[in-house]
Amino acid sequence: MSTVRTIGVLTSGGDAPGMNAAIRAVVRTGLYYGFKVLGIRKGYNGLINGDIEELTARSVGDIIHRGGTILQTARSPQFKTEEGLKKAMSMAKVFGIDALVVIGGDGSYRGARDISKLGLNVIGIPGTIDNDIGCTDYTIGYDTAMNTVQDAIDKIRDTAYSHERCSVLEVMGRHAGYIAVNVGISGGAEAVVLPEKPYDMDTDIIKPIIEGRNRGKKHYLVIVAEGVEGKAIEIAKEITEKTGIEARATILGHIQRGGSPTVYDRVMASQMGAKAIEVLRENKRNRIIVFKDNQLGDMDLDEALEAKKTISEDLIQLSRILSL
Repeated sequence: MSTVRTIGVLTSGGDAPGMNAAIRAVVRTGLYYGFKVLGIRKGYNGLINGDIEELTARSVGDIIHRGGTILQTARSPQFKTEEGLKKAMSMAKVFGIDALVVIGGDGSYRGARDISKLGLNVIGIPGTIDNDIGCTDYTIGYDTAMNTVQDAIDKIRDTAYSHERCSVLEVMGRHAGYIAVNVGISGGAEAVVLPEKPYDMDTDIIKPIIEGRNRGKKHYLVIVAEGVEGKAIEIAKEITEKTGIEARATILGHIQRGGSPTVYDRVMASQMGAKAIEVLRENKRNRIIVFKDNQLGDMDLDEALEAKKTISEDLIQLSRILSL
């Protein structure tokens, strides 16, 4: 039997569609198995300041379809200090929190590891649109973000065709190109520029555009991941200078984080939230919920933080082949 009686749940770092579904699953699964669940507002800041309230099944009703996070999120420089950590741990004791479920990305996990060293059991759920957490193949919000970008591509393509333009679209992803390579394939881009791969402006971008024009193409699309040096605006300017084709840069920005989550994100988030409770019922400590090889599982926190992953070379090659 689990020694945990009271669970705290918070969202930390950047928001991602599907976080509410994960919160809902943690709360309702926890209540089903007899746990008391407390919601902590504004991430680790809320833990430090005691911005905490008990959640009921009703508290998380009518939220599964909403983007963002009802618990809100915030960066917490104070939590990175020894004093801040001790204050957070003290507040956890005040509210009787036996375990903390943290929904967020890599930075959130590092914060979780820090407080785990003071004795608090932590369970991480991967939530970030960037899909850049090494220990898991999938993160909550990734599918919704890609679909948001695809919708933007379809709209931008209409006006690009009307004016015979080249659209250079910068997408999010932090230092990873997972969103970029996938929407590049789904959107039929002439070129995809990733932080994981060095690129040559003439060979990888200018040449495919010119070859496409010579075959009769009337519009062009270049996808640029935000972690790339050169960025969309500079790349668009150079395309215009070298080809004579009018190129316009569009930076989608935080629109990619918003919106109602897709079915896939809702289901994955729900499964991950329920899995976090299952792990606590098994009396496991300091684990990260992971999705690997199409299986939901859990991994040691320290081991998870050391894990690395890279974009599939096959996907990168496919984007180049299909751009012809």
